[in-house]
Amino acid sequence: MKSEPLLSPLIIAIDGPSASGKGTVARKLAAHFGFAHLDTGLLYRAAGTMARAAGVAAEEDAALTAFAEKLDMNALIARLDDPALRGDEAAKLASWVAPNQAVRSALLKFQRDFCAAPPEGKAGAVLDGRDIGTVIAPDAKVKIFITASAEARAQRRFKELQERGQKASYDAVLADMKARDARDAQRVLAPTKPASDAVMLDTTDLDAEQAFAEAVRIAEAKRMLCQP
Repeated sequence: MKSEPLLSPLIIAIDGPSASGKGTVARKLAAHFGFAHLDTGLLYRAAGTMARAAGVAAEEDAALTAFAEKLDMNALIARLDDPALRGDEAAKLASWVAPNQAVRSALLKFQRDFCAAPPEGKAGAVLDGRDIGTVIAPDAKVKIFITASAEARAQRRFKELQERGQKASYDAVLADMKARDARDAQRVLAPTKPASDAVMLDTTDLDAEQAFAEAVRIAEAKRMLCQP
């Protein structure tokens, strides 16, 4: 008797710049569909904090490469629940290490393995980051690029910092946001840009629930097209 072929996990790739709302949407989508979720930005934040803790300075690219080539992925994964990774300093460190080829190579296999075999035998996975649809999972059936104006994103980040009790000015947050956008978009390795087949979702004038509802609509439409 001929056995039925195993179905590949359904991958939902969520990309976009900082504070666009992609993380919130990705978590909600994963819960909605019962899929595994991976915030790939946390991998880079963890790598950045580990590199800095190891004494690697921002200008020492060769030292960062040497660090990445010996990176202990088990130790990195164990740090992913650290609340400090959600802070602004960790975000800056992620932006520092992300352009390094050795760092990206060290994290690539883990991300692709997550797609190929989602934890707990889940039927699919939702990954959010900046190069999911273009590099990590270019064959993902559902790709959404979530964006918003720099001003809207800066206002969200400013409010978030205020709620944490951190001192910040909107103007400084906006300037940092624009500088980070430029670095991420202009880097040679895996720049932040939508995949050619990604659906664009602008959240500038949407709240979290509205953005999630629109993402569900997009994902459901794509899923229907993928069904045999």
